[in-house]
Amino acid sequence: MTDMKNDSTRARLTWRAGGMALSAMLTLTGCATGPNANPKDPMEPLNRGVYQFNDAVDRALVKPVASAYRDVLPLPVRTGVTHFFANLQDAWSGVNNALQLKPVETAESFLRFGINTVFGLAGVLDIATEMRIARHTEDFGQTLGYWGIGAGPYVVLPLLGPSTLRDTAALSVDAQGNLVSQTSDVPTRNSATTLNLLNRRSRLLDATKMLDEVALDPYTFTRDAFLQRRRSAVYDGNPPDEPQDMPLDDPIQSTK
Repeated sequence: MTDMKNDSTRARLTWRAGGMALSAMLTLTGCATGPNANPKDPMEPLNRGVYQFNDAVDRALVKPVASAYRDVLPLPVRTGVTHFFANLQDAWSGVNNALQLKPVETAESFLRFGINTVFGLAGVLDIATEMRIARHTEDFGQTLGYWGIGAGPYVVLPLLGPSTLRDTAALSVDAQGNLVSQTSDVPTRNSATTLNLLNRRSRLLDATKMLDEVALDPYTFTRDAFLQRRRSAVYDGNPPDEPQDMPLDDPIQSTK
């Protein structure tokens, strides 16, 4: 009974915090727009400040720990960790594929989860990929996009990094679909979450090194790359022409 009450309280606090964050972002959007503002990034001054904060935390703490993680653990172990968390994601991807009315992708996502969980040591081994069962990664932000909810302005979240208003609103739902976050044992849940974050950051070490070397403005490069990748993901790799690319007096024809 106590665990149920704690879960209920945690869920209410998550939704309340999400609502407050969205309200604040909407207010700031109205205050930050101007004639020279990027239409996709009307909160750029605020976003740059959060980006600089995240970058400072990353350089001082997260990156060194992730580097040590990569140096200490051999590649097969890190690959197993990647497969384990990707397998958990397959289960949530199956739910979102179902919400997007994609029967083949839904079946393959749940089939992957079942095969890798049973025969792949709880997902440490990716047997499903060896069987050529495709992975279709989807989250609730993509589901909202599928049903016509626009991305909204670009936002940079403290510690979490690049996002959009739509994807930020979807975070609380994705949290409920995250099997790790549903683990009742707090130490186990926190340890698994930390391991997942460290593993993901370690896989980006080479990419961030390249970003530091080639990008004149890392913030702009990161923003544009994220928005392009995210748009492609929502449209399953085949996004329509963006309205910004069309003359203002032309009607916008939706391909969705």
